[in-house]
Amino acid sequence: MKKLITMAAAAALLAGFGASAQAQTATYTLDPTHTFVTWEALHFGTSTNRGRFDKKEGKIEIDRAAKTGKIDITIDMASISTGVAPFDNHLKSKDFFDVATHPTARFQATGLSFDGTKVTGVKGTLTMFGKTQPVELKGSRFNCYENPFFKREVCGGDFETTIQRSQWGSTYGLPGIPDNIRLLIQVEAVKQ
Repeated sequence: MKKLITMAAAAALLAGFGASAQAQTATYTLDPTHTFVTWEALHFGTSTNRGRFDKKEGKIEIDRAAKTGKIDITIDMASISTGVAPFDNHLKSKDFFDVATHPTARFQATGLSFDGTKVTGVKGTLTMFGKTQPVELKGSRFNCYENPFFKREVCGGDFETTIQRSQWGSTYGLPGIPDNIRLLIQVEAVKQ
């Protein structure tokens, strides 16, 4: 009888360990002070215009053991900032982002690539102007650390891609203002 109880206890312990090993998904909320979506576009082949979106929010789920995850980020398009107010206003107009009609953009992903426990790529969709197109981001410097201020784990990295704005219907100024827009995303998210 004692042997049967010991075996039952060992089985229960192993079952509990297996359940905890499988339940590795962690949820993170974007840290707005360390997350920026920056863009670059050539200006008539002469110089590079740059700007960023200052307001964004979202959640990231990652299971580093299973190498899976989900991302859902919303960007406030009216928060575009180039440092030049008249240029910002033009970008917010119908010529470019038409923020009165399309106030947000949304990135969603369920395909993450890993090298060990580090995220090296993200496949998802970007919705702007009511159109959804596939987007693939290349990641670098992915890292997780214990943040001394939040007293929680923070994960993040740098991600980038180049999109063709015409795929979403943004054609103003083509070809003088190129179709290709480089997106650079600096992201850090706090474990919940």
